[in-house]
Amino acid sequence: MEREKPALGVIGGSGVYQMAGLTDIQTLELDTPFGKPSSPIVVGTLSGKRIAFLARHGIGHTITPSEVNYRANIYALKKIGVEWVVSINACGSLREDYRPGEIVIPDQIFDYTLGARERSFFGEGLVAHVSVAEPFCSDLSTHLENAVNGAKATVHYRGTFAIIEGPRFSTKAESNFFRSMNCSIVGMTAAPEAFLAREAELCYAIMAHVTDYDVWHTTEEQVSVEVVIRTLQRNADLAQKAIQLLVEALPDDRSCSCGDSLASSLITRPELIPPATLEKLDLLVGRYIKR
Repeated sequence: MEREKPALGVIGGSGVYQMAGLTDIQTLELDTPFGKPSSPIVVGTLSGKRIAFLARHGIGHTITPSEVNYRANIYALKKIGVEWVVSINACGSLREDYRPGEIVIPDQIFDYTLGARERSFFGEGLVAHVSVAEPFCSDLSTHLENAVNGAKATVHYRGTFAIIEGPRFSTKAESNFFRSMNCSIVGMTAAPEAFLAREAELCYAIMAHVTDYDVWHTTEEQVSVEVVIRTLQRNADLAQKAIQLLVEALPDDRSCSCGDSLASSLITRPELIPPATLEKLDLLVGRYIKR
């Protein structure tokens, strides 16, 4: 029997290792051309729709930000038919008015990672230059903002998300540098995840939970694992309610351009692409390049 396509994929970050409220649960152990995802994908029903959940850092948080197999995670969600993806992230605030316990839905990324992560599905004879001037899906971000508002949370829509390599937290000098660059929040995992989602033609948005003021603030509690987990646990019900409202509001079909991101991005002459590469990337490029 053909499996029902999930209406939404949810990627859980630090402190978010399962999705409460799901019924009729199915656990999928998947493999991809890029290896195994961080965790099995749990598919269940929420508000009458199928939802797919993946724990980015593995069950029990065993994978560092730079060890996450971002390509396998995004590919696996694509493989089971996901088109909309919401990432739940912990973040530090770089602004006085973005307070711990509040939600930020960023619209930009400043990628300050060091290059250790695999950043693209492409290579091995097939080149693609995907546009990420607007790295998040504005349609999905708007739906997500409405859902978080409906969950009675304080939400800030727009802001630049600075992404650091981790797993350490920032120095004060680094934190103040990001503030000087007008970044709003700082975290460790949105890059290259957002860029890979664009290459996979998925709609992608972030629900970032502000857990602390990073290390720049002189009077507030500074970031620590204890502070991060404490805030995320307080926000667990909020996140669950927001996801439920989002699922109920999502349309059946997409009207944005995310689903055609590769239409003008593939540059390699088709006859020069190695057959093995075409086979490996068929899920992503099969509609544009026939084997």
